[in-house]
Amino acid sequence: DKASLSKTISEHDVYTFAGVTGDFNPVHVNEEFAKQTMFKGRIAHGMLSAGLISAVLGTELPGINTIYMNQELKFLAPVHYNDTLTAEVECLEKNDEKHRLVFRTTVTNQDGTVVTDGQARVMKK
Repeated sequence: DKASLSKTISEHDVYTFAGVTGDFNPVHVNEEFAKQTMFKGRIAHGMLSAGLISAVLGTELPGINTIYMNQELKFLAPVHYNDTLTAEVECLEKNDEKHRLVFRTTVTNQDGTVVTDGQARVMKK
């Protein structure tokens, strides 16, 4: 089984995430600073893309009553303001006895570039 959701990452999303987490790294929130970096402008927090994975697992597949147990992540490409991200989860393993599932987790941008890749383990009763 597979499920996905898409979201365009706005400046508001990045600043809200920074406020919630306290991560005001200037590469995320200061355009003049970020222009001098290898990214040539502000980028979103990598964990913002990972949050979309959590949203798919908790609302789509396997859905409500999912307990997120573990996540391995690789951040492979930057997420720029106004990128449209699609988080997709695909079930790789299911253990009915222990109520455990393992998912491949992938986040791509509007160009099809994988920005975040990994694997999640969840519990679902």
